[in-house]
Amino acid sequence: MDSTPSPSSSSPFDLISSALGRFVPRRGAAASAGPAPARGDRSPRRRVPDDPADGPPDDRADDRADDRQDQILGVVNLDRDLRITRCNLDAPVFAGLDAVTGSPFADLLPAGDVPTVTRRLRQVLEVGEAHVARIQRLRRADGSELVVSLSILPAAAPQEGLTVSVIAMATRLHLYAAETAIGTSLDIGETAQSLAESLLAWGDVAAVDLDFAVWTGEGVTDRAQGRIRLRRAALVPDRAWPEGYVTPGGDLPGDASRLLAQAVLRDDAPQAIVIPDREAVERLLGSPRVIRALVPGDRSAGVACIPLVLDSTPPVVLGVAEVWRRADSPFRDSELLDLQELVARTAHHVDLARQHQREHTQVLALQRRLLPRMGGHTVEIASVYQPATPDSAGVGGDWVNSFPLPDGRTALVVGDVVGHGLGAAATMGQLSMEARALLSAGLAPDEVLEHLDETVSLLDDAESGLAAGYSALGSTCCIALYDPVSHQVALSSAGHLPPVLVLPDGQAGPLPVRPHPGLGAEFALREPFGVHTFGAPPGSLLALYTDGLVEDPALSIDDGIGRLAEVVSAVHPWDTLEQAARHVVSSLAPVRQRDDVTLLLARLIGHRKGDTATWRLPARADAPARARAHVSTLLRQWESRSDTRDDVPLLVSELVTNAVRFAAGPITVRLIRAPDGLLCEVGDTGNGRPRLSRGGLLDDAGRGLHVVHRLTTRWGVRWTDTGKVVWAEIAR
Repeated sequence: MDSTPSPSSSSPFDLISSALGRFVPRRGAAASAGPAPARGDRSPRRRVPDDPADGPPDDRADDRADDRQDQILGVVNLDRDLRITRCNLDAPVFAGLDAVTGSPFADLLPAGDVPTVTRRLRQVLEVGEAHVARIQRLRRADGSELVVSLSILPAAAPQEGLTVSVIAMATRLHLYAAETAIGTSLDIGETAQSLAESLLAWGDVAAVDLDFAVWTGEGVTDRAQGRIRLRRAALVPDRAWPEGYVTPGGDLPGDASRLLAQAVLRDDAPQAIVIPDREAVERLLGSPRVIRALVPGDRSAGVACIPLVLDSTPPVVLGVAEVWRRADSPFRDSELLDLQELVARTAHHVDLARQHQREHTQVLALQRRLLPRMGGHTVEIASVYQPATPDSAGVGGDWVNSFPLPDGRTALVVGDVVGHGLGAAATMGQLSMEARALLSAGLAPDEVLEHLDETVSLLDDAESGLAAGYSALGSTCCIALYDPVSHQVALSSAGHLPPVLVLPDGQAGPLPVRPHPGLGAEFALREPFGVHTFGAPPGSLLALYTDGLVEDPALSIDDGIGRLAEVVSAVHPWDTLEQAARHVVSSLAPVRQRDDVTLLLARLIGHRKGDTATWRLPARADAPARARAHVSTLLRQWESRSDTRDDVPLLVSELVTNAVRFAAGPITVRLIRAPDGLLCEVGDTGNGRPRLSRGGLLDDAGRGLHVVHRLTTRWGVRWTDTGKVVWAEIAR
């Protein structure tokens, strides 16, 4: 008889290992020597006589034989080479497991699980720390699998090796474990895969087919059965399937979709159905093409179809779960009840994944609308957006935008709205569109931030913001306007980290932007937003980003910005900007992202010197004539078309005339040649806004702007520190 270690000298795992060791009979091979009963067979089995070394049989032998019918605990002892030395897997629940003495334990594992379980076994051998109660599948000789709870313990002294306890998952325990596993993901594919893997405990093949609307996130309605479309979401086990059989990602044929829908919607109520054998399957399906698509092999098999029903009035079917198994092992009523219970418990997880998919799709669409499209001929643009969680409603409040302004400048905007999900994305979209509209209307960046500040405060009032459980207070934004003629950048920031500028000579560093509270920060001392203007020679590189790129628990924020400046300064002028942006993010983004990462790189090119001209004229009566003369001479040098040489001098003359009549101080005339047209600008010190009126042809005033309107493709006004600039664009 084995000696029992005293509690004072043994760990709890030693005691358990010792007890399990006594649970295994001395003749471990005898347990597996006899023929295994068929799967699901509950008939009493003949008991193999004990080894004489174990002592004479006692009066309780028959009782122990009867107890094996309900036994769910088995034990396998392994040596240091992970080969079976003894085992006790003779209960009917373990039927089909070929646990032969001397064979590797890996022979009991599905091929895909061998590396992971082997690593755990060797770790217990080396470290001596047990792995307790892990869900595992064991492979039967016929290729089917058994779900068990597997614990790995060091063998109790004086034995060496391992003691592996195997507990067959009872129905209730399996249902609980399956529901827990299925509810851990909001991804539709992963949710369906978890459900299919759980269903495999009741069959040889399990599949989950979902309504096409579930995949797109749309609401599934009680539509006509003939219009239902099913797509295969999951299929287990993972193996090579016959040609024509529908695998994950494939759409079921229309006939198959209708048949499944009709089968589970009998009497207008979703019900589980069972087709017992292949003959009945072929009789029901009829079409060879549909049979190839739905039946997972050539052998006779039965199938249980269980609808995934959304609990509503009327009930809505999200899809169908199918469990196939050999025809000689029919489904019992108790098994069907368990299958229906599992599917019913987890159908709401599928619907949650559908809702998440809808929100995620909406947020992604909004995010893509806000990402920069492409740069113009004066600025090259590249951007990277990397959410903290790739599966998520993880698309959040980070946003970047770049767009040409009507007056020839380029706006670069980056912002960070507090939070994630649809609320943050909606606020992000509103702020982004408002910023674009205000900048296009000619407002300076500090004025735009003032308007955004008011918008954030309105969004978060007691009724519309906080009552909805979401707050955008403290969101940040940085706006940079690049003038390709003067090569100047005007920048304003609301609580955002400073951009990094890399000059053509390689000097790099953050711009000295005066800090300012975030948007809607009413708790802070309110100060006007400042405008920082700096030179950016052609070839300069400007990096705008959000804090997720430079925040690192091991570094200060200043060190993080310094690392960004170092990496961006290494970008070669000949490097493709898209590749450079991805390299910067991969070099700096933390391995475990806690926040979204956003980067906008802008290579500032500007106009060539020969493509622009500027004149300063006194506000006198001869100013229009002098402006016409300068412009006409320049257009001849540029070899412009004859109609352009006629229209542009007239346009400039009208704009200068208005400036002389309604403004004071010097007048600035600027002409810019672009690939798609000419841009004319006339600046003055007045603050009045020219407006196009509906005057008659004989009116004394207002005819000049009508001429401007007819000659140009578009025109407008922008405000400056000293007055305004009226700009007009004309096709070349």
